Amino acid sequence: MIKTFPLSTSYQSQMIEITSDIQQFINEHGVTEGIVIISSLHTTAGITVNENADPDVKTDFLRRLDEVYPWEHPKDLHMEGNTAAHLKTSTVGHAQTIVITDGRLVLGTWQGIYFCEFDGPRRNRKYLAKIVQ
Repeated sequence: MIKTFPLSTSYQSQMIEITSDIQQFINEHGVTEGIVIISSLHTTAGITVNENADPDVKTDFLRRLDEVYPWEHPKDLHMEGNTAAHLKTSTVGHAQTIVITDGRLVLGTWQGIYFCEFDGPRRNRKYLAKIVQ
């Protein structure tokens, strides 16, 4: 079972929670045990698991990545000018694997799955989910 999810982003850097979309995909297929692999289909957007209770975590997360990888650096050579976005994606990672038990994603109390935009805003972003039973 595999599905591609479309997504639009509104900001240069943004974390969009996709946990409910992934859980709904699992529910639609009646999967009770297995894993789901979630993958960004872009070199400038990643997938991560992080806290979903306090919105300040997302703000701090993105700010700290900006501090490590400033958007403009005098030595960057990449002609598109988005080297920082590529570095952020490589740091965060393009995919996550989550266990499914009793038909539910196995996540901690405060955990959620996020699509991380690092080169937005974009209208045609995509991520893929594959369930393995």
